[in-house]
Amino acid sequence: MTAVDIVYRYAAHDISAKPMPFDSSAALLRLNNGNRGFSALLDHINDDTGVIQQIIPVDPRDLGLTSDGARSVKQRPFAAVLGCSDARVPIELIFNEGPNDLFVVRVAGNGLGIDVLGSVKYAIENLGGTLKLVVVLGHSGCGALTAAVDIFLNPSKYLALAAKHGLRSILDRALLVVHASANKLMAMFGPDAAQRPGYRQALIEASIATNAALAAYSMQQELVSGGLTELRVAYGVYIIETREVWAPRRTDFDGVGLAVVPRDPSGFGDLGDAIARSARIASFLSS
Repeated sequence: MTAVDIVYRYAAHDISAKPMPFDSSAALLRLNNGNRGFSALLDHINDDTGVIQQIIPVDPRDLGLTSDGARSVKQRPFAAVLGCSDARVPIELIFNEGPNDLFVVRVAGNGLGIDVLGSVKYAIENLGGTLKLVVVLGHSGCGALTAAVDIFLNPSKYLALAAKHGLRSILDRALLVVHASANKLMAMFGPDAAQRPGYRQALIEASIATNAALAAYSMQQELVSGGLTELRVAYGVYIIETREVWAPRRTDFDGVGLAVVPRDPSGFGDLGDAIARSARIASFLSS
């Protein structure tokens, strides 16, 4: 029987702060390498013991575990991550990070609402000394996008949301993404795409990727308008089944790992085409 031990380890003496990424590219590389290691956990089974062990080093100062622990611990995350509230997506864990490494904001459907935008802007304005990257992370099988797709396919279901203002605000934003994704699938696979058995699943997963990319693009525009041109924004979709992050790109439809979002509208339009062209989306429509 295989056992997986994920250990957060700190040493009380002779430890220095973990080196921080010096720019957005280094931060992106660290997150992608971390996810690569996490997704490959089951590839490293020890044949003698059947045990897999992954150790994540923790600076004791990040938990107040030093002799001067009475002093308040300062925030020093190198990336801010907007993720979904889904309990199956433990963001620090899937990127192989520990406490104080990531500034995490979670909301159903990882949508960029006013409160979420305010939280991310707080991190940018107050943690600029260490913050190098902003990430929007969706995940496969997202409940919020699934609900939006089902309403799109059967609009009569929307009536049940009349008195549920909080839920409706989430779904209203998601419905715009679903509509755009449906148009992309129609353009790519023809007018009969909606009649194929796997269309609903294809639309769900395409909408999840588009939703993450759109939130990242919108955040990038916010940063540019505020003169923060060195801080980049990346997007991706965590595939729960494989533990990998997937991010279609204009030049790589099936790209593994987070990707930096395009800065211009034409680039974002091409990204929508890349999502529709990806092998992941096509696999649902061919089933």
